[in-house]
Amino acid sequence: MNIIAWIVLGLLAGAIAKAIVPGRQGGGWVSTMVLGVVGAFIGGTLHTVIQTGTLQLTAPGLSIPGVFIAVLGAIIAIFLYGLLSHSNT
Repeated sequence: MNIIAWIVLGLLAGAIAKAIVPGRQGGGWVSTMVLGVVGAFIGGTLHTVIQTGTLQLTAPGLSIPGVFIAVLGAIIAIFLYGLLSHSNT
């Protein structure tokens, strides 16, 4: 997948995930794009593990199922970022 498709998939997945997850995540469009691209890798890797049983770092393509997988991965990324960034003080 070329870099333009990665950016489009990242923006789309990150924006949808931020709209789904309650609370305020902060950040601008760059953080949304990065969150979406990281989410695409998380979702694509989990999809590959479930489908084939092998661990490979993959990302879904720019399609409806690919966006769905990327959004699920971005939701996981938001959750993990929230766990890591908030202190218990």
